[in-house]
Amino acid sequence: MPTPELSIIVPFYNEAENVGELLREIRAACPDAEIVAVDDGSTDGTTDILRAESGVRTVLFPANRGQSAALYAGLRRARGRVCVMLDGDGQNDPADIPALVAALAQADLACGWRRNRRDTWNRRAASRIANRVRRAFLNDGIRDTGCSLKALRREHVDLLVPFNGLHRFIPALMRNAGLRLVEVPVNHRPRLRGVSKYTIGGRALRGIRDLFGVSWLLKRQIRFPVGVLDPAPGDHA
Repeated sequence: MPTPELSIIVPFYNEAENVGELLREIRAACPDAEIVAVDDGSTDGTTDILRAESGVRTVLFPANRGQSAALYAGLRRARGRVCVMLDGDGQNDPADIPALVAALAQADLACGWRRNRRDTWNRRAASRIANRVRRAFLNDGIRDTGCSLKALRREHVDLLVPFNGLHRFIPALMRNAGLRLVEVPVNHRPRLRGVSKYTIGGRALRGIRDLFGVSWLLKRQIRFPVGVLDPAPGDHA
């Protein structure tokens, strides 16, 4: 089976009302892409819908593990040379994917930033505060890490450390590894169907705890020179 140029990773958790339409939009925007759909232990019929979809590689969790676990599993399963991540709730616009992929010509990680955020005022305000605090702690230079639309090359998936909350700190981990980051303005849509899985208070408490942990990790993480860990010529597994 030939290696695809592009893999699109989408985590779903109780998004039965959004799955079909979002997959159709992804196919329309990127008809040749591999789609990796991760069902994060859904209980509303999402799993059955994904099983019935043809041409979609599925990863099925028996129980809910969270967005970071779903994204990481999808990235590990993906075969494309470039991997793109987006949310399964329909608020990210698949039409923005080609622009993110094109931005990798000048960078190693392309991060979407939601130019016109279509959320409630209190959710937008909480996000602005969280982004300012995160930048002060980690200096990752990204204005909107909460935007799930991101693109990276598959070989850089090895730089990620799986933990709950990873999806908010991908830019920090990549920048700490010496990679180049670029931001791309993207469309943001209101949630039309289904219910958000996050609360502002719960996200804030987890975010503060994670900031201390990631800050420690970035200071202690070992950065190897490029190529040092690659097998030498003549080495055998």
